[in-house]
Amino acid sequence: MPMSEEEKKRFDDKERKKAEVRKRLEDEAKAKKGKKGFMTPERKKKLKMMIRKMAAEELKREQERKAEARRKIIRDRTGNPKHDDSGNEATFMKACKDYHDRIRKIQESKYDLEFEVKQKEKLIIELNGQVKDLRGKFIKPTLKKVSKYEQKLEK
Repeated sequence: MPMSEEEKKRFDDKERKKAEVRKRLEDEAKAKKGKKGFMTPERKKKLKMMIRKMAAEELKREQERKAEARRKIIRDRTGNPKHDDSGNEATFMKACKDYHDRIRKIQESKYDLEFEVKQKEKLIIELNGQVKDLRGKFIKPTLKKVSKYEQKLEK
């Protein structure tokens, strides 16, 4: 039974559409297989290296900030060095008086701080004693044994 030309066209059309669908599905499957995910091992390595580098830089900056703050504190406490080689006795006396005043002020603040620390230590000891008193051991009263039989007789 020979196919008419129209039937042949329909059959060819169906076959062509089937082939197109099959090809599209195969391409999608290949695309899925080819796509291994966003984080490939190479990307992970690169990302880890970048994170380590950034952390090292941040650590270095933090250390520099701390060192600068330390230098500033030391400079504030000690004052600027006074290098005067002129040999003038009046300038040396003035420098010595300045240092003496600074030492006196520092000693006063040290004494005040030590006094505050001693007061706070005494307060802590006192509060600890109060806590121990509140937690004190209370004597539990001993309970008397009573038989059930005697209770029934009393009723």
